Amino acid sequence: MSQEKIENVKNDAEELFRSGGFYCSEAVVAAIRKNLAPQMPQSLIASASGFPVGVGRSKCMCGAVSGAVICMGYFFGRVNPTNPQDPVSQNCLKLTNELQESFRKNHKGVLCCSVQTKGMDMASGEHKAQCIAFTGEMAAKVAEIILREQNA
Repeated sequence: MSQEKIENVKNDAEELFRSGGFYCSEAVVAAIRKNLAPQMPQSLIASASGFPVGVGRSKCMCGAVSGAVICMGYFFGRVNPTNPQDPVSQNCLKLTNELQESFRKNHKGVLCCSVQTKGMDMASGEHKAQCIAFTGEMAAKVAEIILREQNA
């Protein structure tokens, strides 16, 4: 596994969010596309555009986690209907669970944006710094899982 690739994904995701060019979920997908999957359709970045600020500003699930989940589906999901026992589906669910458990373990046991940002002013530097860190963390974690599973 290439630690350098993981670090590049993390840094690119953080910078894309920090610069204001993309929200967290979009930044994760864009960084994965740039560094690991240039063949990924750009429209997948657009598919992440509804997830920021906890899904459409609802402050539910963290957008950085959502962007990482989109990437998991791109790499490990299925494209044809099968059945719930399909090994492809089961593997994708297992890997995605690993991803979200990693976030929960590191952050108050929840994926909820409103819990993670409780008491923070959404326009504050503290809030932005936390979200930049979450974006980089989730981009790095999904890159780690992808590379591990691809034996890269």
